[in-house]
Amino acid sequence: MEVILIVLPAFIIFSIGYIGQKKIGFDRKSISTAGLYLMYPFLAFRTFYNNDVTLDYFYIVLFCLGLMLILIVIVTLVTRIQKMPRSKSSAFILSSVFMNSGNYGVPIILFAYGEAGVKYAIIMMVIQSLLMNTVGLYYAAKGSSYSTHTMKESLVKIMRMPINHAVILGLSTQLFDWTVPTFIMQAVNLVADATIPTIMLVLGMQLAALNKATVKRVDLVTINSIRLVLSPVIAVILTSIIGVDPVLAGILVVLAGMPTAANTTLYSLQYNTDPQLVSYSTFSSTLISVVTVPLLLWLVGAV
Repeated sequence: MEVILIVLPAFIIFSIGYIGQKKIGFDRKSISTAGLYLMYPFLAFRTFYNNDVTLDYFYIVLFCLGLMLILIVIVTLVTRIQKMPRSKSSAFILSSVFMNSGNYGVPIILFAYGEAGVKYAIIMMVIQSLLMNTVGLYYAAKGSSYSTHTMKESLVKIMRMPINHAVILGLSTQLFDWTVPTFIMQAVNLVADATIPTIMLVLGMQLAALNKATVKRVDLVTINSIRLVLSPVIAVILTSIIGVDPVLAGILVVLAGMPTAANTTLYSLQYNTDPQLVSYSTFSSTLISVVTVPLLLWLVGAV
């Protein structure tokens, strides 16, 4: 019951965006652009500014890189076998590879493991944020339907994204032991705190504009199977190979089974990388996770 109560606020915010889009109607692209270019950099900066880089980063970096690469290979094989167009294959990668380890995963770990487990969840959230802001953006740009992107053009787009500048700045404050003045951090915190709710509202708006005829059930089944089932299975194998302690292993496995990251909706909308499929995948995986996440917690012995 507690897990369901943790998930419920997310669905309330989705519903607000959904109802607002149906009743009023908004320019979703403008709002998503504001979230991606104006708001999300503040959240990225705060995440890296507030969390010290420790040895635990090394083990979790290995895990996150290994999980991401394996999933990308699997999804790429699936999309090539099915001969999907570039936009759809990139949408598959966005939906299947990148999980909501932050605003969803951290509260779940707090409930299951307490404060001792939250520090690991935050480290993974930071690493996943970095991967989404680089690899995730690359695939969003690569799958853009606006024009034909070469790898060089996609990488240039990534380097120009203010999110990545914010990440570099946040890491620099750690490296050079800089302290940001309180009045500046107060402004940063205000914008950062509004970022996740804005992303969720945009997802709700996008769901209201979905044309179900363009989203195939078999695609959703494939994506949700990879994201919610296959991903934690791979996580079990990786944690055994890396040799982390049982508590950290359990946390990583649970986080690997989180639903699709809501941020991917912003990326898909910004680059028009099959936003219908990405948005519906985010919503459906979040809905199904109400069942799969408690099951994962039970399997790893957390509850």
